[in-house]
Amino acid sequence: MNRINKLFQDSPKNLLSIYFCAGCPTLEGTANVIRTLERNDVHMIEIGIPFSDPMADGIVIQNAATQALRNGMSLRLLFEQLRDIRNDVHIPLVFMGYLNPIMQFGFESFCRKCVECGIDGVIIPDLPFKDYEETYKPIADRYDIRVIMLITPETSETRVREIDEHTDGFIYMVSSAATTGAQKDFDAQKQAYFKKIQDMHLRNPRMVGFGISNKQTFDAACANSSGAIIGSRFVTLLNEYEGDAEKAITQLKEGLR
Repeated sequence: MNRINKLFQDSPKNLLSIYFCAGCPTLEGTANVIRTLERNDVHMIEIGIPFSDPMADGIVIQNAATQALRNGMSLRLLFEQLRDIRNDVHIPLVFMGYLNPIMQFGFESFCRKCVECGIDGVIIPDLPFKDYEETYKPIADRYDIRVIMLITPETSETRVREIDEHTDGFIYMVSSAATTGAQKDFDAQKQAYFKKIQDMHLRNPRMVGFGISNKQTFDAACANSSGAIIGSRFVTLLNEYEGDAEKAITQLKEGLR
């Protein structure tokens, strides 16, 4: 069974997924960050593939991607760094990246490399759903790679159900129609959106992302989903602690208590 599916089967609530950008703040720190997060009871990790124009991301992750590229990170190097990661890491690993670098690599070659180093899924925010269905899904299915699609408060109920029917793993529920970035709390409108999606009784579990940074936002996300994805806050702490993932995740989890 794909590790993403097994996670939601075994632990359906209050899951914590952490995003960081590979190659930032240091080029060689990627594998260490992953191992540190697993030791600190993170349930799933999203590994950002740096790109020069990350349109869905706020300034924190934009800057992280820029720094990673300046450090020399590339998709080819990232696969090399993760070659032995499954020797001692067992939680689901998901790539999050934009379509351009993946297309340049070749999608089938990308999926093949994902299998070789134990990547379980991929989130591609700028992948059109029609293209996913017609071109990318058959290849991803052949390699047992979950392609995770995003929904927002503006996504129609028809499209939400279509995504639910044609994807597997989980649905990434974006908290607002904006870019990534920490928020102090979620207003009633956002929480009503979470509840509306919960009441649709979808086949796939959902994880809430964009804006999760503290106990209030984490608890609000978990109330109507399987858990939350934290990105900008962890990236900020990782930079503040100069790549010390142990200090960064400890500080982040303190803020969730």
